[in-house]
Amino acid sequence: MADADAVAEVARYSRKHFLPYLPELHTLEEDKVFFRTVVFQENDVWLAEDEDEVVGFCAFRNGWLDHLYVLPSHVGKRLGARLLNIAKETYPHLQLWTFQKNARAISFYKREGFVKLRETDGSENEERIPDALLEWRNPVS
Repeated sequence: MADADAVAEVARYSRKHFLPYLPELHTLEEDKVFFRTVVFQENDVWLAEDEDEVVGFCAFRNGWLDHLYVLPSHVGKRLGARLLNIAKETYPHLQLWTFQKNARAISFYKREGFVKLRETDGSENEERIPDALLEWRNPVS
């Protein structure tokens, strides 16, 4: 499961870089186990690679985009949009959670056609940080 381990590392590094306010709740090894046993088992996972190195990924299932991360060195190259489009081509409706403080992600998703459905106080997520539920619906379906 080398891909799962690489994906866990991309997610961890991206979160630390773009979301420095998040508490570190798990070790890298715990993250790798989570991606191997949960994410790769329950989701379609698509990778973005550069010279055989995983530089981004998305993980989605029916109705949900669970993860979309790109390494900071590869942001701005439309990799996130290309990965997101794979999920949008697969399912006519997607929802996702993102942190309210993650203005960059919220802006990206709004550009990609998502709308905010609601916000929470964070009491329902592991990090205990206020988040937002976003939704996209294919306009042609």
